[in-house]
Amino acid sequence: MTPIEILLIVVTVLLMGLGIIGCIIPGLFGTPLCWCALLTSYFVSSCSLSLVTLIVCAVITVIVEVVNSLVPTIFTAKSGGSKAGSLGAIVGTFAGIFFGFGFIGILVGPFLGALVGELIHDNSNFNRALKSAAFAFLGFVTGTGLRLIVSCAFVIVLIHSYLSK
Repeated sequence: MTPIEILLIVVTVLLMGLGIIGCIIPGLFGTPLCWCALLTSYFVSSCSLSLVTLIVCAVITVIVEVVNSLVPTIFTAKSGGSKAGSLGAIVGTFAGIFFGFGFIGILVGPFLGALVGELIHDNSNFNRALKSAAFAFLGFVTGTGLRLIVSCAFVIVLIHSYLSK
């Protein structure tokens, strides 16, 4: 194995790690980062990843990112929520992570953020704000879950491509 291939493997591991983290943290493109890890490994001789697999994974990545950007909007619209609720869910996620609440913050933050966003937008109906916050949270969790599942599948594809060579 050449030094360049060792460097490519290190970059692959870093991209996969960042990709998995990026599935949870809004603003980081987790699934595309995981796909870039596959692309990086494609150039390593000890990896049996085919071009067809790489292209299929690229198409899946695009589909997942489109769905991920549409799902929260659809869920929020179905509940009669506002963009403030969706934005609040994103802000709540960051708050949950950065204020040290860990995994609980990642789950509770989007809901509380969406609720606060909806109440700031219109505080006259708490039940409507609660419903909108619940749907904004469900949209966020659905999109995040989809990205995480696909990214973990990419990790499995990558491991298999190294073990099958």
